[in-house]
Amino acid sequence: MSVRVEKVDLPGIGTRHDVVTKSGRRIGVVSHRSGKRELALFDQFDPDSSTDSVELTDDEADALADVLGASLMLGQLAGIREQAAGLFTEQLVISAGSPYANARLGDTKARTRTSTSIVAIVRGADVIPSPTPDTPLQTGDTIIAVGTRAGLDALARVLTDG
Repeated sequence: MSVRVEKVDLPGIGTRHDVVTKSGRRIGVVSHRSGKRELALFDQFDPDSSTDSVELTDDEADALADVLGASLMLGQLAGIREQAAGLFTEQLVISAGSPYANARLGDTKARTRTSTSIVAIVRGADVIPSPTPDTPLQTGDTIIAVGTRAGLDALARVLTDG
């Protein structure tokens, strides 16, 4: 996967990093010396002409990075499914009624009981990649798991019923 990212120094302002999409569109992230950040969209036919910009607070920039990071990770996991016959990814939510809400991931014994692998936990805007057995589970967590269809179905039952 090759993506073109261009760095442009903006004298007196800061730096702009542009991502050039496959279709040729240009999206810029301007990092001002003051710490302010903004997204900039550019005219499709004039890469020097910004058509719109959105200023981001620190929290908004963090949230956007988290969303894009989670989206990328989920997309990569979906790509694994396409490459490996019989291997699937699943998103399972820890409900308030789960016996594992407020427990540790290791308490589920998911790998031993279902032959699945929990590869990440999405908690709000945060992604916990490669969680350990000591990682706490909370109501509302989304478990990202990889395994066979039968294994993932078994994991769903374990997380629901214990």
